[in-house]
Amino acid sequence: MNKHLLLLSSSRVGETAYLEHATAMIDEHLGDVREIVFIPYAGVTINFDEYTQRVQNALAELNINVKGIHTFADPKQAIEQAKAIVVGGGNTFQLLNLLYRNELIELIQQKVSAGTPYIGWSAGSNIAGASIKTTNDMPIVEPQSFNALNLLPVQLNPHYTDFNPPGHNGETREQRLQEFMVVNPDTTIIGIVEGTALQLTKQKLSLIGGAQGYRFINGCKTIVPDQADLSDLL
Repeated sequence: MNKHLLLLSSSRVGETAYLEHATAMIDEHLGDVREIVFIPYAGVTINFDEYTQRVQNALAELNINVKGIHTFADPKQAIEQAKAIVVGGGNTFQLLNLLYRNELIELIQQKVSAGTPYIGWSAGSNIAGASIKTTNDMPIVEPQSFNALNLLPVQLNPHYTDFNPPGHNGETREQRLQEFMVVNPDTTIIGIVEGTALQLTKQKLSLIGGAQGYRFINGCKTIVPDQADLSDLL
């Protein structure tokens, strides 16, 4: 296994500019790679050109050339030739739907397993887990399957928060994850808090970003400290 993953919880933290908090992490993760194939498929209320340009603008100081996969005549060839694969946030169901429709799931898995860097945030991180069953999004479309890229053999929950707004009577994020654990007691979920990321490199999986995360399994929730080694999950 030669996977090199950076799975960001979010594109922003608080009032920061788009990807501002993640620029250093992205730069370090890509190393000498300065050209990426960006997958904007999760964008629903923003068109793919605008989404790609937003990422290009955010990474301008890194001198990274961002190529939207939708600009290639053959998206499969785009993945095959990609020096790095970056997947943005938005709606996880739409993202996975278009990955299946364009027959990119296995290609991405093969490229990443061979060492091509992968970066995702929000929905782009969610699909790196085993399935999208712990996404926060509404199922606005029905993908071929809920099975995702399975780059990590766990469930992921980006934007994790245990905040419960005063007067809110709907289910909290924690209650939803508890429901998942009742039905899937042997499956691990990692809650990635905004500003943090999971990074897999040199066969070591770590939580980075300066804040703690959370690990859920079989009804139990435990704190994952910053810089914690989570390689036992691989």
